[in-house]
Amino acid sequence: MIAADATAQDVYGRPDGGWRLALYKVIYESDTVAGRLFDKVIVAAVVLSVLVVVADSVQSLHKMHSSRFAVMEWTFTILFSIEYVARLLAVKNPWRYARSFFGIVDLVAVLPTYLALFVPELHALIDVRILRLLRIFRIFRLTAYVSEYQLMGEALMASRRKILVFLSAVLMVAFVLGTLLYVVEGPEHGFNDIPTAVYWAITTITTVGFGDITPKTELGRLIASIMMLIGWGTLAVPTGIVTAEMTIRRHASHAPGATGPISMPRTCAACGARGYAPEANFCQQCGAALAGSDTRSG
Repeated sequence: MIAADATAQDVYGRPDGGWRLALYKVIYESDTVAGRLFDKVIVAAVVLSVLVVVADSVQSLHKMHSSRFAVMEWTFTILFSIEYVARLLAVKNPWRYARSFFGIVDLVAVLPTYLALFVPELHALIDVRILRLLRIFRIFRLTAYVSEYQLMGEALMASRRKILVFLSAVLMVAFVLGTLLYVVEGPEHGFNDIPTAVYWAITTITTVGFGDITPKTELGRLIASIMMLIGWGTLAVPTGIVTAEMTIRRHASHAPGATGPISMPRTCAACGARGYAPEANFCQQCGAALAGSDTRSG
């Protein structure tokens, strides 16, 4: 996996000289005047092309301006095709770029239009062009946003066990209370079976509340009120878990003497015990080997 702070030079290779180096500086080095201008043009083109796709999906607009939309779409497709080829030519390792996340996104940005031209049966795939919006994240990746994305990603990964346990508990509550509503309300009030009642419970706890099914009895409304209060408190728990992890990691990264990647206390994947130092090899609670530990005998 490519590190979040890896540059195009590290990943794809910077040409040694000539026109390829000049092209590389414009496309991949956003700290230059030409690079910033290039990024602005691409972002503007991406946003406009997505707006064209959205507008073309409205039937009334499509009937009035279909030819104009077609011309604009092909203009953007040709522009993005030229950019894609230029990105391949401007690096030492074009195949690695083509296989990267952004390389695939760039290809998907132009491929549906060509497929629809040569294979009309695939015209339904043309709406995949909306994925062009992902290309804007290329610009964010080259700025200070990258550290925040990395921090949030690490916090989510570190919190995944806690969040999974919490979601399992919420699902059990929804199942129990949904079944209780099925018993209280019954088919005569729209709760035809337990799956339908659990569906209602989930929409209530998550505060979605479609309103297609509502309890009619006093006891049913009381249970529904309790579930609404549970749902109101439920929304804050995952946010608190992730925020706590982000705070811990942010403090660790700003600690005196901290350099390079954030070094965090490790967690046992088997039992969930945490707080182990980087040099620890085994969990003190269950004895399992810690991830990334060196358990080879000397």
